[in-house]
Amino acid sequence: MGQPAEKQRRATYADLEAVPPNKVAELIRGTLHVFPRPAPRHARASSGLGAELTGPFDHGKGGPGGWWMLDEPELHFPDPMAPGEIDALVPDLAGWRRERMPELPETAYFALAPDWICEVLSPSTEDVDRKEKMPIYAREGVRYAWLVDPIARTLEVFSLVSDRSWERGPIHRDAARVRVAPFEAIGLDLSVLWAK
Repeated sequence: MGQPAEKQRRATYADLEAVPPNKVAELIRGTLHVFPRPAPRHARASSGLGAELTGPFDHGKGGPGGWWMLDEPELHFPDPMAPGEIDALVPDLAGWRRERMPELPETAYFALAPDWICEVLSPSTEDVDRKEKMPIYAREGVRYAWLVDPIARTLEVFSLVSDRSWERGPIHRDAARVRVAPFEAIGLDLSVLWAK
C-alpha cells in the first residue's frame, strides 16, 4: 500500500527574507518564487519606462504630477486563503496617486495597493506575472496594469472593471507613440523602451 503524499509546507515571509540579495523573491499563495535579477533587455525597458513617467507624473516636470512612481516596490496583501499570511509581490514599476497616499510609508513595504503597476515580461517570469500576479492585482483593486514585453516589443494595457476583473485594452507595438491611461497626459514613445 502506498504512502500518502507529503503535504508541501507553505512558504513564509521568513523564507522570502532568506533569499540571497542577488535574486528577486515573491510570495504568492504560500509559494516562494525566486527569479534571477532582470536581464539587460528587461532592465532597459523597465528603466526607460520609469524615466519617461517619473518626470511628468512624479516630479511634475512637463506633466501634471500627483503620483509616486517607484521601481520594484514590495507590496504586501493579505492572503485570503490563509488568515494571517501575506502575498508579497514586487512589480517592476508601480505608481500611487498622491491623493490616495499623501506620504510614503515608513515600512520597507507597501500595504496600500498601487493605482498602476507595470510588469516587464521575461521568459522566466511571464507565467507568474500573467497567471498568478495579475489576479492578485485585480483582487486588491489596482486600477491599471501594463505588461511590457521587451523581446516582442509590445505594451499590453489592462483596466480594472467593476467586478474586479481585467478588461484588456489595445496592444501597442514597436516604435508607436501612444497615450495610455492613466498616463494619457503625455505621449509615450515606445522606442525608448527597447534595446537598440
